[in-house]
Amino acid sequence: MTIVLDGMGSDAYPDPEVQAAIDAAIHFDEEILLVGNETILRPKLENLNTSKAPVRLIHAPDLIEMSDKAVDGARKKPQNSMAVGLQLVKSGEAQAFVTAGNTGAAMFNGLRTLGRIPGVLRPALTAIFPVKNGRCVVLDIGANVDCRPEFLVQFAIMGSIYCQKILNVPHPRIGLLSNGEEAGKGNQLVKDTYPLLSNSGINFIGNVEGKELFGGHADVVVTDGFTGNVLLKASEAVAKLMSDWLKEELTATLPNKIGAALARPAFRSLKKRMDPGEVGAAPLLGIDGLVFVGHGRSDARALFSAIKVAHHAVQVGLLDTMRTAIKQQLSEQSVSPSA
Repeated sequence: MTIVLDGMGSDAYPDPEVQAAIDAAIHFDEEILLVGNETILRPKLENLNTSKAPVRLIHAPDLIEMSDKAVDGARKKPQNSMAVGLQLVKSGEAQAFVTAGNTGAAMFNGLRTLGRIPGVLRPALTAIFPVKNGRCVVLDIGANVDCRPEFLVQFAIMGSIYCQKILNVPHPRIGLLSNGEEAGKGNQLVKDTYPLLSNSGINFIGNVEGKELFGGHADVVVTDGFTGNVLLKASEAVAKLMSDWLKEELTATLPNKIGAALARPAFRSLKKRMDPGEVGAAPLLGIDGLVFVGHGRSDARALFSAIKVAHHAVQVGLLDTMRTAIKQQLSEQSVSPSA
């Protein structure tokens, strides 16, 4: 198995990428392809790779910045690290691609190079939310601002498969994000999607509100990319605010500091649960290849986690299972009128 890592993706490139590539190559004892400007990457790799881990540099002279517009940047810089890395996946030289770069550029390059899984209407960007007693797959979180009901049905199918394969949930509970639990609540998109999900054959549990999502009532929650992105960013902001407040209170007085010292193991455990670096990257589900996008602020540990998720996705045959499920959905749709 070979994983491609974009060496120029994160805000602090290339140091986190080089370290993560070395760590992953040693951990899995498999080759990692590190893609980017060789002039920048080679000195870093030679300096850090004292153990001679199997990391191979692939030269890509162009760089897409976070400030670049996705389509324009990719077109004006055809030899960017994402395009070159994804071409390695398309050619079969590698089985998955990981980046912490511009999400829009990753989506555009992924679609242009790998295309969509046959039958997929729109790919979806996916996130793993920490919730009570576990984790929840949420999609779409920003790839598709405007959606049709049939898009959300496919999101539910792809999210369910990802939850089964990656989170090891045998029969994921699928919820539709809405402003009320009752059927009939929500905007027109939610109202039109509800009956389609009810008749889709998946384990649909109905509408869920934010409290049900974080309460762990669903394993997969589907929504349009606009709502999902607002949910994601609001959740991150609230988590940071609560963390900042907690730090202020714990250091405000001497008794508080003593209590904080005694509770340090609990705080470490809480931090680990909420740390996005534990998840590493979000998959672009629906693209005909395994593409994972991490946060721009990813450090070496987060990128190692991203490679680990990609490695696991290859092992469990995520892409083939996704292709089969979409093909089955289309087959069932084609026979439903006569039935």
